[in-house]
Parts: sequence; C-alpha cells; structure tokens
Amino acid sequence: MKKNRSNNRQRDDRKNSPFEERRRFCPFSQKNSPEIDYKDIKLLSRYISEKGKIIPSRITYVSRKKQKELSIAIKRARFLSLMSYTQKNQY
Repeated sequence: MKKNRSNNRQRDDRKNSPFEERRRFCPFSQKNSPEIDYKDIKLLSRYISEKGKIIPSRITYVSRKKQKELSIAIKRARFLSLMSYTQKNQY
C-alpha cells in the first residue's frame, strides 16, 4: 500500500511540470484547416518521408479517418504522376 501512495505522489508532481506533454490534435479536424486534395502536392508532400513512404498517424497525429483520406489522396496523386513514388536522389 505504501508503494502505491508514493507512486501516485510522483505522478502528481510530474503533472505540474513545465515540460508536460500537451495533447495533440488532428491538423485536419480543426476549424480553418486545409482540405485534403490530391492536387495539393505541397500539403501532401509534408506527410511523406524522405524515402517516399507515407508517415504514420502516430507520428503526425492525424486522426484515423483523415489518415485514410490522406493516404488515398497521396496514392491518387502518385498514380496521376503529380508526385513520384520515390524521392529523386541528387548526387
């Protein structure tokens, strides 16, 4: 019992920390947020890694529904040759 009480006190102390991690929100679910469109290459390229992979939602904090729309838009832009499937290597 004593161990549990001391652990709870430590957790409470961390909550008041100035480095407390704030809750992140989906960038597409807020007001005045940009719409996901396959023609907006600048927006879509922010969610693609250097190797050309789609960045997962656990890193970008995009909601599950919007992540699916984002991946479909990226795949559609790639199919229509608006984006490349891989990044171009500059030597």
